[in-house]
Amino acid sequence: MGSFCSRLLRPCGWASHLSSSIIGPSNRENGGKEDKGSWPIFSEYSYEQLQVATSGFSTDNIVSEHGEKAPNVVYKGMLHNGRKIAVKRFGRSAWPDSRQFLEESRSVGQLRSERLVNLIGCCCEGDERLLVAEFMPNETLAKHLFHWETQPMTWAMRLRVALYLAQALDYCGSKGRALYHDLNAYRILFDQDGDPRLSCFGLMKNSRDGKSYSTNLAFTPPEYMKTGRVTAESVVYSFGTVLLDLLSGKHIPPSHALDLIYGKNFQMLLDSCLEGHFSNDDGTELVKLATHCLQKEPRDRPNRKALVIALSSLQKETEVPSHVLMGIPHGTEPINLSSPLHEACTRLDLTAIHEILENVGYRDDKGVANELSFQMWTNQMQEILNNKNSGDAAFRGKDFETAINCYTKFIDGGTKASPTVYARRCLSYLMSDKPQEALGDAMQAQTVSPNWPTAFYLQAAALLSLGMEKDARETLKEGTALEAKRNSRN
Repeated sequence: MGSFCSRLLRPCGWASHLSSSIIGPSNRENGGKEDKGSWPIFSEYSYEQLQVATSGFSTDNIVSEHGEKAPNVVYKGMLHNGRKIAVKRFGRSAWPDSRQFLEESRSVGQLRSERLVNLIGCCCEGDERLLVAEFMPNETLAKHLFHWETQPMTWAMRLRVALYLAQALDYCGSKGRALYHDLNAYRILFDQDGDPRLSCFGLMKNSRDGKSYSTNLAFTPPEYMKTGRVTAESVVYSFGTVLLDLLSGKHIPPSHALDLIYGKNFQMLLDSCLEGHFSNDDGTELVKLATHCLQKEPRDRPNRKALVIALSSLQKETEVPSHVLMGIPHGTEPINLSSPLHEACTRLDLTAIHEILENVGYRDDKGVANELSFQMWTNQMQEILNNKNSGDAAFRGKDFETAINCYTKFIDGGTKASPTVYARRCLSYLMSDKPQEALGDAMQAQTVSPNWPTAFYLQAAALLSLGMEKDARETLKEGTALEAKRNSRN
């Protein structure tokens, strides 16, 4: 390690030389590839849409690992089209100027990069201020560095995180968004492929109840302590603190880290899990890069393009996918015990509910079809059965008013009650904006078939339509329990 130390402390004009050697814009501003067709355009959502998407902002959907603290909370959710999202809900005192919030959201929402957790929408109604971003399923850098359970992050992956983060910052700077507020290990999340992405939330300018940096002054750029203003150089300083995180596997104050480096005790800085897994040259360069980012004078720090170039030359195992380096299963979603009907009712996606009920047919009715086959011998029973068949035809054709009339005649005919008919009439009422009648039919379906999960899910949909989110969540839980019991028997 002695040669490591001597190379690290050798005087050189590294930062100024590297910065001046760059001519023209970086060709890596978006990480080298881009497919904007796969990203949704920025949209403005209603509060009701996001309320449904997050199951009424259920505490079960809070994503604490996003690093946001009250009163700014992040929830996971799902839009009606099945897209998974993260919703940041600000405290009521944040962003008092609605126009400023919308302008800022739209501006950040124009950015599109595979190095960012892209902002895909917002909501501004009354006192509510919400941001909608892509959902990242594989947690944060803080989780994988500081609180890992299965394996520590490999050296190659740490270098890749550093490069992708530098590319994200370089891209934002090239699009006029050079300022990033409170850059830290919680702001870096991993997507379904295990690739690191920079959260778009930190690109928003300060709101009334937010600050550019955390209250831990040990990690705050020195110039911010004097002026209270974020600059492009301040962001580079924060980038240096993230490099220290990657080197050490701990959140070490910059002043302490620099004391270790200059005092030739930098071995205490390095993550013991990395011992023997990287070369002295690589370690020297990364420590040197962090040191220059953390210079007290802003003008002595490297610029973003210099960071990208320096980190590009350090990359290892470039052909190995990130999910392999991270040890993350790929190509599979977490097992979801909920049925499609559960998900559709949770989102109040009436179109999806209709498709599911149509495809399932009368499979869950027990004994009804046989009884009707005997009753068909009389003309009266034939007419009643015709009402059911006409109702089914109208339901299939999405003529819900006719379906309601026909199913009502069938039910009033006095035949054995059919839970499926009640379920179909329930949805027809929901489609006709009659949630109270729909709730009554869903409860009738439960009375006829007490252990039928569909009856509970439709009750939840009706309750959501009535604005009774808490009751809807409880009913969904009952339906889920019944469905799990049914699946365990099959």
